[in-house]
Amino acid sequence: MQNETIIDVKHLAKSFGSFEAVKDVSFSVQRGDVFGFLGPNGAGKSTTIRCMMSLITPDKGSIEMFGKSLQTHRNEILRNIGSIIEKPDFYKYLSAEKNLEIFARISGADVSKKEIQEMLEFVGLSTRGKHKVGGFSHGMKQRLGIAQTLLHKPELIILDEPTTGLDPQGIIEVRNLILRLKNEQNKTILLSSHQLSEIELIANRMVIINQGKSIVEGSVNDLLQAEEIVVKVTVDDSEKAMRCIPQLAYAKNSEVISSTEIEVLMKKNEIALFNKHLVLNDVAVFSMEPKRKLEDYFIKIIQA
Repeated sequence: MQNETIIDVKHLAKSFGSFEAVKDVSFSVQRGDVFGFLGPNGAGKSTTIRCMMSLITPDKGSIEMFGKSLQTHRNEILRNIGSIIEKPDFYKYLSAEKNLEIFARISGADVSKKEIQEMLEFVGLSTRGKHKVGGFSHGMKQRLGIAQTLLHKPELIILDEPTTGLDPQGIIEVRNLILRLKNEQNKTILLSSHQLSEIELIANRMVIINQGKSIVEGSVNDLLQAEEIVVKVTVDDSEKAMRCIPQLAYAKNSEVISSTEIEVLMKKNEIALFNKHLVLNDVAVFSMEPKRKLEDYFIKIIQA
């Protein structure tokens, strides 16, 4: 069902003694979202997720998932969630297959050996199923953790910092897995991270929290589209390109970087128009690189 709210968190607060870990966090996740839950270290992301997984009890606020209150329908809700909180733990002297079999029994899921093989294949570990997990790299353990979240066929997957500590190849593998979870298995995903450039690549909606409070929530594209960005343009003749700038009302603060590079301030949705304008004025365009990324937007928001 489109536009169905899967997660609805309202005015969540949680303190540990005198320390307010979460002060006022609110956000909603729709079915089919890859939802970015963003914030710097210490912003309250993990505390919020622990409240959502019923590992700790919030002091204030409400949490509804699948249209039901977590307070009154805890077991029913949790049966429909797969999660990795911080990092997955396994029996390192047992094989990947045996670990999944044990976790399936613990969760009460009726999972056949064939289904376990299919899960290992889905996460790219089909040839390592009989190998001891103790010999796995950090990235392989993360992928095995994602397989573990699928054992009981949940609708919602919650991943807390799944790319932390991974090398670039591992980050790409986990990113692709998350997209496959959405596109091939129709999962709704809440992805907590401070790797903001990764969220920009895979999330369709997001909330930014800072110092225990929600700062902004919305479509990733909409939030970024409204922002002015610096575009580095590589051309055959920067001086010729600069002579085109005064004709454009939207292009501001242009600067020559070299004989073949200029930088121009504009909005994201104006980049294609600028490229067309240069080409029509016989300027050969070799590349256009937006320099403002989600990190810049994030810094601007939390410092406001």
